[in-house]
Amino acid sequence: MLYKKTNNYRCLILLSSCLLVLISSSLLTSNSAIAASQSIMITVSKGFGLSLYASDVGDARQMAMGTNGTLFVGSNKSGTIHALVDSNQDGNVDKRYVIAKGLTSPDAIAFHNGDLFVATENQIVRFIDIEQRLRRPSRPKEVYSDLPYSEKKSSRAINFGPDGRLYVSIGAPCNVCEAPVPYSSIIAINVDTGASEQIVAGVRDASGFDWSPIDGKLWFADQGRDWMGDILPPDEINRVDVIGSHYGFPYLHASTVVEPAYEKPKSLKITVAVYELPAHVAPTGLAFYRGSQFPPMYHNQLFIAENGSWNRSSKVGYQVVMLKIEDQKVVSRETVVSFLDGEFPVARPFALLSADDGVMYISDDLKGNVYRLFFKNETNNDSTEAPQELENNE
Repeated sequence: MLYKKTNNYRCLILLSSCLLVLISSSLLTSNSAIAASQSIMITVSKGFGLSLYASDVGDARQMAMGTNGTLFVGSNKSGTIHALVDSNQDGNVDKRYVIAKGLTSPDAIAFHNGDLFVATENQIVRFIDIEQRLRRPSRPKEVYSDLPYSEKKSSRAINFGPDGRLYVSIGAPCNVCEAPVPYSSIIAINVDTGASEQIVAGVRDASGFDWSPIDGKLWFADQGRDWMGDILPPDEINRVDVIGSHYGFPYLHASTVVEPAYEKPKSLKITVAVYELPAHVAPTGLAFYRGSQFPPMYHNQLFIAENGSWNRSSKVGYQVVMLKIEDQKVVSRETVVSFLDGEFPVARPFALLSADDGVMYISDDLKGNVYRLFFKNETNNDSTEAPQELENNE
């Protein structure tokens, strides 16, 4: 066993197929009073590296990448939107800006044609020409005002599709209920006219979706209901083959778990999940890897951010996994990064972003961090080589 220690971190190398990285918890929180000796462990698959790209960005949720490489980060409780700039593209944040503050749950964001789009309480607004106005953003302009409001906020995610429309997932405002439309759906909005179309229904909580780079089909992750025990119901990965399909909520969870509180209408046809994840792993983020830096086995494959369990006797999730897809079917699931140190969550990965330079960004809504996942591309990936250093790059 070989240790390397500096003032800010300590690394551990083990003879195994994974690299186990021990880092000081002072790098993962804003509380500098935590002793450096209180180390925590992150597990990274062999050959990969992980760096702390940014910290203190609120409870980091959805991310968006600007044309000039600005990484925008939305939040939920903190009500802020941050912009992170790596001017010389060396993997280090050089400048950071607060684009907005005091907003109501601006956790869903998207970038399109130079503008930043943000979903707030019951509307979607646009920050025009944002990368040219990072220091002094213009006042946001309303794009859409018909998002549903409820005392218990439903989850949201937004992203532009290949057709140029803004897709918006609107979760159920409950654990399990028959909520009126547009709850429990994904809709597509023409941001120029405001016209909208329901793409799918019967979706409980889809805060992550993306389009396959192979065939352009929409995939989304859906979190199952709580309070049915440790192993039920499975969380779901779904694919949209037919516009207007219904994915079961609240009548059917996954493919076989019938909801006891509500009876399915006899005429309702349900589309079942293409893949079932373990219950309570909470798949909040979903992204296809579009880069070329990772090895070929990861190209065009589906990555999932499992935010982690709370309604369970022991913890599961708290990791980033890759789902291998062959012929539109998920054939395997493997862990790429694990943020669970025993029963202690180092982070709760929320969203993923596959960047143009081949790296993948991971937001953490537990500690307010953004991580940068990269492949070290070394000829010798034996775990006995020099330890990886997980550094704060700000």
